[in-house]
Amino acid sequence: MEQDWIYGFLGGLLIGTGGAVFLLMNGRIMGASGILGGLLDGSGRANARERLAFLAGTILMPIPLYPFFRSVDTHITTDLTVIVLGGLMVGLGTRLANGCTSGHGVCGISRLSFRGISATAIYILMGGFTLSVLRHIWGVI
Repeated sequence: MEQDWIYGFLGGLLIGTGGAVFLLMNGRIMGASGILGGLLDGSGRANARERLAFLAGTILMPIPLYPFFRSVDTHITTDLTVIVLGGLMVGLGTRLANGCTSGHGVCGISRLSFRGISATAIYILMGGFTLSVLRHIWGVI
């Protein structure tokens, strides 16, 4: 039986715990795009060290976990163009939605925010639509 779902479950627990701790410690919603965006546009200068620490933890945390999870297959494509375009589309989507999956999906839904629930429903539907188009019409994935 496939056990890969456990990795998603554990990742979800870590993100949810991180969101709860961030809210309890700072009184603000943990949205990765907002944290990064505040550094890029200068609006987050007042708490830049906190934002940089969050991003450093996000980037560096896989290093100590690597010995335990070497064989995890992400099924990511090897086509660099698709990866870059996907990243740009995610960035554009987070700007259009005024937030990302961690802000709207994890923190917004847990607070029963209508905006978070509706944004999450829309990006889940659009993700399914995009996958269908890429897989069944373009044959890319």
